[in-house]
Amino acid sequence: MAQQVRGVIARAKGEPVRIETITVPDPGPGEAVVKVQACGVCHTDLHYREGGINDEFPFLLGHEAAGVVESVGEGVSEVAPGDFVILNWRAVCGQCRACLRGRPQYCFDTHNARQKMTLADGTELTPALGIGAFAEKTLVAAGQCTKVDPEASPAAAGLLGCGVMAGIGAAINTGGVGRGDSVAVIGCGGVGNAAVVGARLAGAARIIAVDIDDRKLETARGLGATHTVNSRSTDPVEAVRELTGGFGADVVIEAVGRPETYEQAFYARDLAGTVVLVGVPTPDMRIDLPLLDVFGRGGALKSSWYGDCLPSRDFPMLIDLYRQGRLDLDAFVTETIALDEVEQAFARMHDGDVLRSVVIL
Repeated sequence: MAQQVRGVIARAKGEPVRIETITVPDPGPGEAVVKVQACGVCHTDLHYREGGINDEFPFLLGHEAAGVVESVGEGVSEVAPGDFVILNWRAVCGQCRACLRGRPQYCFDTHNARQKMTLADGTELTPALGIGAFAEKTLVAAGQCTKVDPEASPAAAGLLGCGVMAGIGAAINTGGVGRGDSVAVIGCGGVGNAAVVGARLAGAARIIAVDIDDRKLETARGLGATHTVNSRSTDPVEAVRELTGGFGADVVIEAVGRPETYEQAFYARDLAGTVVLVGVPTPDMRIDLPLLDVFGRGGALKSSWYGDCLPSRDFPMLIDLYRQGRLDLDAFVTETIALDEVEQAFARMHDGDVLRSVVIL
């Protein structure tokens, strides 16, 4: 029987979000209903509210979440009612050319629930990243549920559903950071600081955090950065080179998503080094680099989709590290808030006052 619950809705571009009653249908084949316990407030949700993703309003916001499976539809075997899960927005299909070549982390046909959640009047909702977890319960594809250790804090675990996984994965999966490498991270918000953590987990010898906000740089140092650079007052390219013997970093992770910071990342890497773009640009942005420099510097220019993660592989492993005290996910939780405080959390996030606000339900 369909259920009515509370959820955070963005009705139109730029309008403040509001709590409304939504209808969650019973799960159909391949689907699951999840009782949401915690959901982080991510920049992507703000992009949805601002019309920066698409114009398929109204949106049910929220996607960086953990909770408990309440019910499953026909044919679901990967999770069962009562399982504690992290939600992900890339449920792999198993049949596309990437999956068949043994690279499911690049799945080209990821999927979501087939049924639609609706407003009380029947208006269909577009769930953010196919999840819609600023709600007491949500309907997802069962493949979007990754079972993990239920002893993990929901507020911390849910952050692996997007930002923290994107940053850690940018360093470990996409950037291939190895023991003894030098790494620079440009932009030290939630994703950038997660990249700092990823570089530390991978054994990087030198981790240089770059930002224009000393508060974020201090956080980065606490999470494992060995050096910090305030690029408002210091040329970051020259600073990174100076800190790496004049050569540049082996891996530079750009976690801002702007042409000027990408150019800094390009020139701050060593010859044959790697640039990883994990910051999300807007459609109008362009870069202009001398093609001879692209050729002459060698190495690799990569973009990182969701940290190139495979949730079934990476989420349980990272939760194990968290439970062992080797990955401080709690450090990313700046504050916990109620469902009706999301709009205020957007403002604090925009002002750089938090790494993550987390809604607790």
